[in-house]
Amino acid sequence: MCYEIQTAIVTFMTPVTTARTRAAEPKPAPAAAPATTAPATTPTPTRRRALDWRIRFAALALIWGFSFLFIKVGTGAYAPFQVTFGRLLFGTLVLVAAMAVKRTRLPRSARTWGHLTVAAFFLNALPFSLFSYAELTIPSTLAGICNATSPLWGMALSLVALSEDRPTRRRVAGLGLGFLGVLTVLGAWQGFSGLDLTGTAMALLASLSYPIGWIYLRRTLGGSTDPALSMTGAQLLLATAQLAVVTPLFTTLPTSFPVLPLLAVVALGALGTGLAMLLQYNLVSEIGPTTAQMVTYFIPVIATVAGVALLSEPLSWNTPVGALVVLAGAALTQTGRRP
Repeated sequence: MCYEIQTAIVTFMTPVTTARTRAAEPKPAPAAAPATTAPATTPTPTRRRALDWRIRFAALALIWGFSFLFIKVGTGAYAPFQVTFGRLLFGTLVLVAAMAVKRTRLPRSARTWGHLTVAAFFLNALPFSLFSYAELTIPSTLAGICNATSPLWGMALSLVALSEDRPTRRRVAGLGLGFLGVLTVLGAWQGFSGLDLTGTAMALLASLSYPIGWIYLRRTLGGSTDPALSMTGAQLLLATAQLAVVTPLFTTLPTSFPVLPLLAVVALGALGTGLAMLLQYNLVSEIGPTTAQMVTYFIPVIATVAGVALLSEPLSWNTPVGALVVLAGAALTQTGRRP
């Protein structure tokens, strides 16, 4: 749910962030300026910025954590492809509005659009659809925990696809620990009894799809000079177009539009995709990708609390314990990595 946004933004924001940081550095004061001017004005903006990014960080964690609940409610009345299409449509509208306000243009290179078409499939269209189908048969809590395995898949794939991403003992240990946590969540010692294997496999495949798209982007468009907002906006636009083609082929137009599921789909798109992208975009710009990516570890916790408290989903001891093991393993796989 978040990995696709984080990795894409981090990849494209790196040069932009550096440029903005340099541009934002204060110029030396003229010789005639009083020496007491800077100390008198500097502390207040610093405190405001620190409070501001923490509030946005918490908001982002809540939005992405509740996204799995929104999916569950949406698929209660609409087909999974319809939920995904609505999510992408409303998310794209938010980003297009942001681009219009900031006067950011879409990429012009045909090569960029071609690569973004592939990225849109692996980072948006495919995983969003898989999660929607998965939550037809599995709890939103389990879907949220499966989403947390993306860093584990990413680390495993990067060892093969990215020659510069060298393994370390700690990261390999984190990979093993993380997948041990997955087996704990799934109750492997009980023979996966009471678990819908198809739905769980879909959720895990959705999590695997994110790092595939990220590695593809890194290898093809890692050096792009287009702004992150432009790239992510184009990516969502392409994903929406893909679902606009697929959805009518596999679904029929709903005969009714229940309010609560409809609001869930709107929130999933406008908040969980569009606004979340803008929040993450600004967080990476302000505090850097390493700190911004820490939001990943709060998402399954919030998804679990929301599912149990609001949807009355069952919760056995192995789910939270396994989730903690997954998060510990994911954290280890990220140690020593370059931003």
